[in-house]
Amino acid sequence: MAGKSGLNLTKDEDLPAFINQYGTASDWLGPMITRFGPQQVQDWAKSHGQRVFTGSSGRVFPVAMKASPLLRHWLNALAADGVELRRRWRWQGFSDRGFVFGTPEGPVTVRTGRCVLALGGASWARLGSDGAWVPWLAEKGVEIAPFQPSNMGFAVPWSRAMAPHIGMPIKSIALRAGELTSRGEITLSAQGLEGGGLYPLSSRLREGAALSIDLFPDLAEAAVMTRLCGARKSESTTNKLRKALKLSGARLALFLEFARPVPREPAALARLCKALPVRLGPPSPMDHAISVAGGIRQNAVDQGLMLKALPGVFVAGEMLDWDAPTGGYLLTACLATGMHAGRSAAAWDGGCL
Repeated sequence: MAGKSGLNLTKDEDLPAFINQYGTASDWLGPMITRFGPQQVQDWAKSHGQRVFTGSSGRVFPVAMKASPLLRHWLNALAADGVELRRRWRWQGFSDRGFVFGTPEGPVTVRTGRCVLALGGASWARLGSDGAWVPWLAEKGVEIAPFQPSNMGFAVPWSRAMAPHIGMPIKSIALRAGELTSRGEITLSAQGLEGGGLYPLSSRLREGAALSIDLFPDLAEAAVMTRLCGARKSESTTNKLRKALKLSGARLALFLEFARPVPREPAALARLCKALPVRLGPPSPMDHAISVAGGIRQNAVDQGLMLKALPGVFVAGEMLDWDAPTGGYLLTACLATGMHAGRSAAAWDGGCL
């Protein structure tokens, strides 16, 4: 799925600032990302024959702008190293004899010296990341925070006036939720709002923070008011917005949707242009979210990401309870925790299922 939008591997950013994007999980993930962070991710992709480039936003992509060449090279390299891939096997839980798998040849039980689980969270169920593993690990005493959607859109009960603008992007804006600010693009969907400008705020919005949109992030409120004051007093408010501020199309429709009743005074209009309050409904369903918050709690694993309740079983990626915005942070943390869990498993000399 990430490859459909160019495969944003990581972000070329100062490491402390990069790690800070993981919020409350920064202290936990920080040491792992320090060892395998943005530069190491780029080096890894290059080692598999993928040239990379950094876009204007600092996001790093393979030049091919898709996942398949990297994946093919990676799989070939694993095969050359003697890795055995058992395709179309699906884990179905535990028995008293080990891990139970459904396979094309029927049920198979595997008992192993050590194991790394990298099963994803609970979004994109159609691709296999359905969270089916949660009750199996919970029954073994593993503490798991409930999954919640992250990097997702929100429902908006649009009026009929918005129908002609559904599907249109709104660019060059700033969005605010609590103490967070994001500059980027949003899209007016039939269900509500979505897009890269909204996703970095999704955790705060999920917690109940109010959303406001600055339609003119490069203009001070006083400058917006000055332009509005220069319009003819006899003109309608809509025409003032069109002529003085060049608001039109979907941007104007968005303003009118959330500014109702629309004031006539330039000062009040300028305030709304700089902080348009947006009435949001519930977040998009989990399976429409790019990622999830929640998962195996930090206190359920040791420093090597081994489950305390299941010695010899290590976990990585979105199975763990952390949250981050899009922009390369998701894949980098999955790779970093996977590397850490793998190295810990390789050094493990105890028993396992």
